[in-house]
Amino acid sequence: MNPSEPLFRRNVKYNMPSNPTPILASFPLRARLLARRAVSRVPALLLCGWVVMSSMLSPVAGAPGAGRAAPSEPIHTDVFRAGEDGYHTYRIPSVVVTQKGTLVAFAEGRKESPRDQGPTDMVLKRSVDGGQTWLPMQVVVQAVPHAAMDPCPVVDHTGVIWLVYDRWPQGFRGKVTPGLGPDAVSRWVTSSVDDGVTWAPPVNITASTKKPHWTGMAHGPGVGIRTRTNRLVIPTNQHAEGFTCTILYSDDHGSTWQLGGAAGPAVGESQVVELADGSYMLNMRSYRGQRRRAIATSVDGGMTWSRVRDHPELIEPVCQASFLRYTLATEHGKNRLLFSNPASEKGRVNGTVRLSYDEGQTWPVARTIVPGSFAYSCLAVLPDMTIGCLYETDTYKRIRFARFTLDWLTDGKDHVERK
Repeated sequence: MNPSEPLFRRNVKYNMPSNPTPILASFPLRARLLARRAVSRVPALLLCGWVVMSSMLSPVAGAPGAGRAAPSEPIHTDVFRAGEDGYHTYRIPSVVVTQKGTLVAFAEGRKESPRDQGPTDMVLKRSVDGGQTWLPMQVVVQAVPHAAMDPCPVVDHTGVIWLVYDRWPQGFRGKVTPGLGPDAVSRWVTSSVDDGVTWAPPVNITASTKKPHWTGMAHGPGVGIRTRTNRLVIPTNQHAEGFTCTILYSDDHGSTWQLGGAAGPAVGESQVVELADGSYMLNMRSYRGQRRRAIATSVDGGMTWSRVRDHPELIEPVCQASFLRYTLATEHGKNRLLFSNPASEKGRVNGTVRLSYDEGQTWPVARTIVPGSFAYSCLAVLPDMTIGCLYETDTYKRIRFARFTLDWLTDGKDHVERK
């Protein structure tokens, strides 16, 4: 065979006798001429067939998906692993993206056991490469033998990271002890002005954000939001008045914090989003017996809330979830909201990310990112508009970070340009 010849010519010759002349010589002259003419046309026929098939398989210019590669699968990396860096268990993931693009991932470092409210420090890891690798762990709040719990950070318009958390006193009596003092559950806030490298001493904000008769309370967990008016909003809940949710808010860039109105009852851990019309929506863990997420909205900045309703599409096993703005139509052509949770009525499995185009009324897009063990999670939007999800897995033995695109989430049906 001549290597310089086209592939189809080589293939044709390879499957024919090397010298067909002796075979043809036994046939009449007319038959020999017809046979040679037919053989000479085989390469041309094969070439035509190849061109036709190529045109059928190639995307038409201008058609959806033309010239675009198939969406990449999510990439998962370990962030916290049980037993490492001096802690028995890591729980309650939270992650924010700073103005410089740094990922700051928070967790509870439970010192002695997996138990809630046991000796717990607040810890973090940072990533400066979009979650591919993570820098060594830092302790943000040293609380042991008490418990620093339920991280709920937010980044303000100046780039400062504010971290709100609850402190539970030693002895596991926070759920039943009312008051504003050190023997009761209290609220604290710390901040970082250098992308999470160093942190200010925590400040106690309990007096302005807790009613004296309240007992247990928590924040998020997950993240807070900065509204389009630069208000900082932290979702929170309390246990004394029938398990209700509310918000903390700051209109002076984190200097002082106030308490909003209540939504409930029979709801718990929550996340809040500012809708396109400026109203707020709470998405809440529900104790209402429906195995569905509970929803409430506010049109007055969180001072009052609508009646709680169960969302029929958002199934849950009674667990925390993440709820986040992805895009606004004024900036990226469409309103898009994201949601993640264990999409199961029976257990903390089937980690699923959903997408809404109508401000949380319906969720037509859903895709599993972790089919097995999946509990608490926290979503984030990176500077290049990829989506991050920090989540608990392996029955609380690991907290991992998944990164994926809108293309993957929608199976190539939707995409967005970077900011």
